[in-house]
Amino acid sequence: MSVLDLVRPDLREFSGYLSARKQNSGGDVWLNANEAARAQPFDGQQLNRYPEPQPQALKAALCDYYAVSAEQLLVTRGSDEAIDLLVRALCVPGQDSIVIQSPTFGMYAVSARLHACKTVDSPLREIDGRFDWDIPAMIDAALNNGSKLLFLCSPANPTGQSRPAEALETLLRALLGHCLVVVDEAYGEYSRNGSATALLERFSNLAVLKTLSKAQALAGARIGCVIADAGLITVLKACQAPYPISKPSAEIALAAFAPANLARTYEGISACLGERGRMQEALTALPVVRRVFESAANFLLVRFDDSAAVCRYLLERGIIVRAMSQYPAITDCLRISIGTPDENAALLTALNTFCRDSHA
Repeated sequence: MSVLDLVRPDLREFSGYLSARKQNSGGDVWLNANEAARAQPFDGQQLNRYPEPQPQALKAALCDYYAVSAEQLLVTRGSDEAIDLLVRALCVPGQDSIVIQSPTFGMYAVSARLHACKTVDSPLREIDGRFDWDIPAMIDAALNNGSKLLFLCSPANPTGQSRPAEALETLLRALLGHCLVVVDEAYGEYSRNGSATALLERFSNLAVLKTLSKAQALAGARIGCVIADAGLITVLKACQAPYPISKPSAEIALAAFAPANLARTYEGISACLGERGRMQEALTALPVVRRVFESAANFLLVRFDDSAAVCRYLLERGIIVRAMSQYPAITDCLRISIGTPDENAALLTALNTFCRDSHA
């Protein structure tokens, strides 16, 4: 069974919108797209013209960075667009479902809801102070519900753990021909685990999501990609808006892959890992903290005696962390991003003051 058999029947031969840039490229006189003939005086980038549907120089840089072929990669507006495209292309509204493992990134369920699809939850298990996937339960959930997509966030958001390679292979093998497994590697650069892209040649039912929002420090540029079977990429491209990536975003993202800038990215990752270890140790020592969960990402999930009180106290002092009250398993937790050394010091100072005040 081909992975394309999982695509909505009405979209398998869908060619999408034929934009002016797709229909014809090159030339010196462009009169085919009803653009404004003159750029604004303040515009130094010719933004009166539509951008490339897929910015080719950026796509080549992403393919080189992730060691995949051009046919396997689609540039998207962050990972969010990739998630939406996958649900849109595979799930028949009102009929199909996706599988998630709560607590997890909320956009999987949001995209399913927007496309009138059911979300099946196979929750993470908390065992001996860490969260883990229940692989047999995930397989059963996907097969018993005939789910088209299973989203697996690794390193996981908001819990921080990475998936074991052998567990992913078990999942892919069991769901081959039945369900597309989507591994979201937004935080992959902070983990010691290798990328799931290494399994693409063996498993056509695998898609991998990447983003430049985290390690590359380009959250505002909104650049990501989906890496998958070439046939599936063709389908997703047909479902994508005609001009998804703006020229300024594409150019700044391309600059991230210049050798000097890549070196700075790696330095930033190393610095984050060092701060993560320091913060884990410091937070663990606080009397109001019950547990700091191990993390393979650029954040820590912290369980407090009274997380709501801590969150309010920090907010009053201009320090914003993420409350986890929407997730039943971790309502007593806060997710704390790893900031600069000064930001982390400010957080620890505030928490130490909270400890003194609450025990006065």
